Amino acid sequence: MSSATVIGQRIKTLREEKGIAREAFCNAVGITLSALSMYENGQRIPRDEIKVKIARVLETSIEALFFAS
Repeated sequence: MSSATVIGQRIKTLREEKGIAREAFCNAVGITLSALSMYENGQRIPRDEIKVKIARVLETSIEALFFAS
C-alpha cells in the first residue's frame, strides 16, 4: 500500500469520525472537492501548507496524520 493511500485513509477516517461533511471540510481547509477526493483516494499527497490546515481542522498533529507508521 502506498504512503499516499495510507495518508488518504487517515484523512477520510478522521474526517468521518469527527462528522465533518466533505463540503464543510473543503471550505475549512480551502480546497476543492476534487482535491479532497484525490487525497482520500491516495492519488495525491497535499502540499505542506494544506497539510497544516488539514491537521488543524482534524484537530491532530501533522506527524500523526502524515508520518505515523
